[in-house]
Amino acid sequence: MSENCNQNCSECSEDCAERKEEKIDFSEKPHEMSSIKRVIGIVSGKGGVGKSLVTSMLAVIMKRRGYRTAILDADITGPSIPKAFGITEKARGNEMGLFPIESKTGISIMSVNMLLENDTEPVVWRGPLISGMVKQFWTDVIWRDIDFMFIDMPPGTGDVPLTVFQSIAVDGIIIVTSPQELVSMIVSKAVKMAEMMGIPIIGVIENMSYFKCPDCNKEYQIFGESHIEEIAKNHNTKVLGKLPIDPGIAAACDKGMIELLNGDWLDKLGDILEDMEEKR
Repeated sequence: MSENCNQNCSECSEDCAERKEEKIDFSEKPHEMSSIKRVIGIVSGKGGVGKSLVTSMLAVIMKRRGYRTAILDADITGPSIPKAFGITEKARGNEMGLFPIESKTGISIMSVNMLLENDTEPVVWRGPLISGMVKQFWTDVIWRDIDFMFIDMPPGTGDVPLTVFQSIAVDGIIIVTSPQELVSMIVSKAVKMAEMMGIPIIGVIENMSYFKCPDCNKEYQIFGESHIEEIAKNHNTKVLGKLPIDPGIAAACDKGMIELLNGDWLDKLGDILEDMEEKR
């Protein structure tokens, strides 16, 4: 160490034993007119497992329990949240920022489809642009007072999940899986990324878990025997719920009527989230 050392390693080029690496802070603050209490990320290791469905259902459940809820659709290249809520309106803004669209029951939603002239227009962007858009949904959107924000993230462990975990103060993640043999590997990847980023894992939801025959009430495991309990135990987490293969669920999403869907499949998870808020 030099005798003239001022302890400011970022301005020094010397390679001394006392050198301290500066930790870069990527965190971003939400818009100054926003107040967001809890942020929950919905993740998966692969696409097509029902992540957007779980995100939508959780926002509806917590809204029914009297909380102010919001959805930040971070799946920029495959946005499906507006469709589930039947939203075709475009987002507006002014010099202060962007305003989310409210669903029929008052859930605040922001998605890239609300900014595109045509809903079917593809978003052909590279990773940095997509990550920047997600960050803007956090910093430039005036969310106002929100109790629970649910972030619907794209599958995998790429740019967007990394941006969300680094930029936004996420209180915990929920991993969505399906009952297939490769589910163990998928859960492992999502769990390890969360652990690397220091994000708490709330638990696992299994979608397409079974089909219940409407005639005999017998349950059939269409995608094979579930191992979700064993997998959750191996990763020191818990199963928060199992969603069936139900034509009623698909129809509600297709018709933009997810807010009218009834079912107790995620009530246990709703209790856990409510307990999180009470302990705040």
